[in-house]
Amino acid sequence: MLIRPPPVRRSLSLPRCSSIRRSQLVVRHPSLQSFHTSSHTLFTARLEFPPRKRKISRDAHGSVFRRYLATAISDTIRQDDIPFDHLQSHTANNYVHPLPHPRLYDIQPFDPSSPLLVRARDDPVAPRSRMNSNGIPGGVEEMLSVFDACLQVGKLDRAALVLVRFNDSDVLPGHELIALHNQYLRTAIYRAFEQPNSKWAQSLHKWYELHIKSKGLPQTSETIACMLKVSLLSTRGVRLKRLVTRYMDMMPGDDIYQVFSEVDILTQQDCGIIASIYKPASKILEDWESSVQSEEPQSLATEVSSTEPIASLEARPEPDETPEVLAVPQKGSGLKSLRGVLSFFSQVKGQDISKLPPAERREIQARLEQDCVDAAINRWREENEALRKLGLNTSLSTNALNSQLYDWQCALETRLEKEFALFEESESRERKTVEDRDRCLYGPFFRQSTPSRLAAVTIISVLNAISTAGADKGIQLSVLIGQLSKAVEEDNRYQVRHGQFERRKKRARKLKVHKEQENKIGSPAAQLDKTETKPNVVEAPAYETKSWPILIKTKVGVALLSALMDSAKVNVVREHPETKALVSQSQPAMAHTTIHKKGKKVGLVMPNKTLVELLKREPPGDFLARHLPMLVEPEPWTKFDKGGFIEYPSQLVRVKHGEKDQRIYAEAAVQRGDMEQVSKGLDVLGRTGWKINKPVFDVMLEAWNTGNEIANIPPLDPQIPVPKEPEASDNPLQRREWIRAVKAVENEKSGLHSQRCFMNFQLEIARAFKDQTFYFPHNMDFRGRAYPIPTYLNHMGADHVRGLLCFAKGKELGENGLRWLKIHLANVFGYDKASLKERESFVSDHLDEVYDSATNPLTGRRWWLQAEDAWQCLATCFELKAALESPEPTKFVSHLPVHQDGTCNGLQHYAALGGDLWGAQQVNLEPGDRPADVYSAVAELVKESVAEDLKTDNFLAKAVDGKITRKVVKQTVMTNVYGVTFVGAKAQVLKQLEAAYPNIQKDTGVPTSVLASYIATKIFKALSTMFRGAHDIQYWLGECAGRVCRALTPEQINRIADGESGPTKKSKSSAAKKPKKTTDEFLTQFRSTVVWTTPLRMPIVQPYRKSGTRIIETSMQDLALQVPERSDPVNRRKQLQAFPPNFIHSLDASHMLLSALECDELGLTFAAVHDSFWTHAADVDVMNTVLRDCFVRIHSEDVVGRLAAEFEARYKDSLYLAGLERGTAMDAKITALRKSKRQTLKAELLEERERLRLLSSSDPEEVKKGREMVTPASIFEEMSASQPLSSTEEMEEIALGNIPDKDTETGAVDNEENDEDELASGSDSGKIETDIPDADVDLGGDEKHLQSMLVISRFESELTGLAKKSAQKAIARSHAKAKATGLNVWLPLTFPEVPKKGDFDVTRLRNSQYFFS
Repeated sequence: MLIRPPPVRRSLSLPRCSSIRRSQLVVRHPSLQSFHTSSHTLFTARLEFPPRKRKISRDAHGSVFRRYLATAISDTIRQDDIPFDHLQSHTANNYVHPLPHPRLYDIQPFDPSSPLLVRARDDPVAPRSRMNSNGIPGGVEEMLSVFDACLQVGKLDRAALVLVRFNDSDVLPGHELIALHNQYLRTAIYRAFEQPNSKWAQSLHKWYELHIKSKGLPQTSETIACMLKVSLLSTRGVRLKRLVTRYMDMMPGDDIYQVFSEVDILTQQDCGIIASIYKPASKILEDWESSVQSEEPQSLATEVSSTEPIASLEARPEPDETPEVLAVPQKGSGLKSLRGVLSFFSQVKGQDISKLPPAERREIQARLEQDCVDAAINRWREENEALRKLGLNTSLSTNALNSQLYDWQCALETRLEKEFALFEESESRERKTVEDRDRCLYGPFFRQSTPSRLAAVTIISVLNAISTAGADKGIQLSVLIGQLSKAVEEDNRYQVRHGQFERRKKRARKLKVHKEQENKIGSPAAQLDKTETKPNVVEAPAYETKSWPILIKTKVGVALLSALMDSAKVNVVREHPETKALVSQSQPAMAHTTIHKKGKKVGLVMPNKTLVELLKREPPGDFLARHLPMLVEPEPWTKFDKGGFIEYPSQLVRVKHGEKDQRIYAEAAVQRGDMEQVSKGLDVLGRTGWKINKPVFDVMLEAWNTGNEIANIPPLDPQIPVPKEPEASDNPLQRREWIRAVKAVENEKSGLHSQRCFMNFQLEIARAFKDQTFYFPHNMDFRGRAYPIPTYLNHMGADHVRGLLCFAKGKELGENGLRWLKIHLANVFGYDKASLKERESFVSDHLDEVYDSATNPLTGRRWWLQAEDAWQCLATCFELKAALESPEPTKFVSHLPVHQDGTCNGLQHYAALGGDLWGAQQVNLEPGDRPADVYSAVAELVKESVAEDLKTDNFLAKAVDGKITRKVVKQTVMTNVYGVTFVGAKAQVLKQLEAAYPNIQKDTGVPTSVLASYIATKIFKALSTMFRGAHDIQYWLGECAGRVCRALTPEQINRIADGESGPTKKSKSSAAKKPKKTTDEFLTQFRSTVVWTTPLRMPIVQPYRKSGTRIIETSMQDLALQVPERSDPVNRRKQLQAFPPNFIHSLDASHMLLSALECDELGLTFAAVHDSFWTHAADVDVMNTVLRDCFVRIHSEDVVGRLAAEFEARYKDSLYLAGLERGTAMDAKITALRKSKRQTLKAELLEERERLRLLSSSDPEEVKKGREMVTPASIFEEMSASQPLSSTEEMEEIALGNIPDKDTETGAVDNEENDEDELASGSDSGKIETDIPDADVDLGGDEKHLQSMLVISRFESELTGLAKKSAQKAIARSHAKAKATGLNVWLPLTFPEVPKKGDFDVTRLRNSQYFFS
């Protein structure tokens, strides 16, 4: 029985027990213990006891034990007082120029010889076992997730079974296993408060003896504190003394002090009792200060309860005369759900919430962020009840999907309630069936939610996934299950975070007091943390514990999806063929089927045709409330998953599901403080306030409601002519063409309708926010590029969205501001290639049109519609007219963002990296009187080349003559620097040709695809002559990546020497396959991905690996799912081809964030869309100076040289497999050596490692021995050969201006097809590639031959034997390539010499007025 009085309960502070650990457990190299306990906080959602404040006296050594909660949760990467002086001593002088007082927007010191390294743990990964008879899975990650979920829902018996299996399997080291036991003990103590039981203490003592002490686990002070707490709560007298003495004796020497530092477990009163019993600890109490008040603090005075009305908003709002947005006919729930979410704003029409106190604004924001699942259920219920009041049977209604969704909700909820009732039965059954084992697995995760909420999330997620994939095409079962399980996982975590929100508010005052006290005291630990050198090597966790494993996701998704498919019905109404009467029938809303694709059986979920018709007119609903702008400034980024929205969890870096490397590196960088500049740069972007431009919105709304096509608004009812159906007796090929044309018309109409539906969403949001100041929280992709998190309405949207937005804060124009406003108008109109003075004159010459556009936008001359960016042009017309009509234009307060865009920013970075003077001139790095236009320059070169071909009467040149425009070449030039392939370039040109000349094929008789190939060839040739320096940099980057991806690290080589090959994945059919060659075996060992550090010290990890598959048996079908792991071999081709563009992206992202930091420091309002930077017109000159200074600061350092130095340090002592050229003297010598030694590739590897070890020894004898060794590498060194450029072939396809040969291109296409996992469309599945020469289409007058070889059916290809011939050619090419690959030799991993930099001085761009303009 419980001896302690109830008040003692309040002293047990468990809410933070899994996220706040003692200082001695916060390690620099996160083990599973710290990784797991810091992230698995699911079970803490129900633990509501407040922490105690306490000070503990000095020990004999003078150290101070203090435990304030503020120290535990205030570890932020936003620390302005971090000194950087200590970093300068570790910095290479060649690359860093430290400042005496570093500013936030300065390039911080970075030592490339000591980059952040994440090492894989040496412990072998435990093999996955089968699920045992208790329903406990065998994988470590799966067991950890189940254990966490069981603690969260209070299923301690199931959690105990997991611990027992961990103890028996011996897969975790002791220090990690004891951390799990500590979590179990803490939760068990808490549960004892909820459900007092006289046997609870006895069971915990028994658990301790059997599973902790007898197993010899390394107990911590936390373990002992828990057992002391159990003893204090359940016993007294002699037994209590015996237990206290026994447990305290287990802590050796001074470690007893650590027990008293567990202030979130033991109260001061508890410690006093323990000290009175255990004499060695009694001295600790001598210097204790008086205890602090134990009662909970009062809520902050400024807080407002979310359940109570906000008084300041209850006043009658002013009537809103804004017309409703004409809704696109939609029979689904998306738009109505959105309006339901936005209905809150109807209560505050005409009021700017930004004028309210901060606490009230935060409360409103929290209300908006609250999940819209409940709002969706309410909306479904309302429409269902409305129909019933009208006497309509909802099951017979075919035009009200919303009301039917409520029937789905009720049916699915009932089904899930029955499922919940079966959980206990399945868990308690001794002989478990397959269904019982599945329930044991997903039961704890279902229990984290409720049947009602699970049903709603399932319905919304499934409909959204089907709509996104294309309702009529169906969706792959594996994709649907993945999206559904992800939504459920996020919803569960959201509920946990939302449950903690109130407790955070209650602790707010206490944390503030603790922080103030700590600042006064000056914790020695804190002072040490500021001055100590941060380690650069971090140990990667062995297991992923931050997300559900693939097995659990699949089981959860299948259980919910199968329940929905059994429950959801739609009413199908058809006309009876004889009586012509309408017949109604209830049918399943969706069905599961399978198809065969590429020889594999693929599961599909096909929606009912009736549901398809409804979804075609319904944009995906998604979780709308989470994607709206914020009404308060976003939370600063303080952790990887802490920032942005107040309640809704977001990630600092967007990491795709399954990708682990980037998250591990990013979290390690956050802990080291390396992400400070990046996170604060994102904070700057998020703090920019926005408003809806009301004049533009009014015009847009009026234009929208007409239903006509205006600017980029698609028409409500597009009039697209349908070709006439040919007669039945005509050529069947004509009918096939007609069917294809009809499908194209239907697709175009469907696309326009989808665009209008999406714009409908955006206008609804704009209408709701038109009186408010709002903000866009930002995060970034793995390359560091920033993106707003709200998806529907943000400044990265299309022209109409950008025209709708303006800055919330205004600034007076001033003289220069008025000038920049005019220049901005010329830019958005499309007159942006002239000089600045000419642009200003252009607007002055068209002031009549400007005034007319602003006065009569829809009824006047509508000059603004001629602009490239029509809505932004209209917004600028309004602003300029208002400014010129004001009494003093220079005093006019402007809110309009003025843009400064880079000139092909990727090429600007390449030109600066290579010092290419001619390239710098083409992209405006070099000062000039007029702006250089690289796109026009390329277009002119293409025209000249076409003119040369015209002289030879080339029919392709005739077909494209006069059709080469800047717009045709622009996209290809822009993306070529970012790694577009020749195949992609052809597609880009094809799109531009079809848009500009829809009838070009009919007029010329040449297929547009052939013309696109011809033009793309010319574009690539032009680029290859213009940017030689960029070409060299690209090849160097690709070669570095290629070597890294064929390298083995010292750790891997050691494991190979010890006979361990590392974790390998075997399929069920692996035994039947032929044994792999030695080289092939090593290819699976290449796991080194390309990692580098940006100028802002953000680590970038390329995620491209060849993921293995895992077969998971489910009740629907067996699924073969990709399971990404850090141990997967890298995809070498993707790694080296993606590295050059990703490296450039990381540079332009660094430039943007650095500019944001400096602009913020100077008081400028700043926004950006990648390489387009926005500020007030009055501040453009200041921002331009900042942009140039930041670019110069980045490129004044040796960026490529620093990268090379980082690579040398990061991949030090690695060996890579190089391919040497055949037919040389070196080849003959190495071949002779191998014939004499007859070693395997593995033996050669280990022999080379030994040779290098001897050569680096300090013992002269060993060095001599190493020099006498003869290996292939020593022969290579002896013959003074340069290391081969083994990645040349892969780089040819994507290098700047390079045209790959036919074989390379075909291989690229095949590779891309293999990488995709989407269903082939029916219209294209019957075609094959033909042997049309793409590179230099020089067929002279053989036009008929070309046309005869265009597109033929697969049936025709089989008849003619073309398919067989193509296959034989492919095999022959493969054999030839294998023969030409060369001689494989292990060489020390070094990198090619950095390309020599040109003469261009980057500082000259400070005087270039067109660098950004």
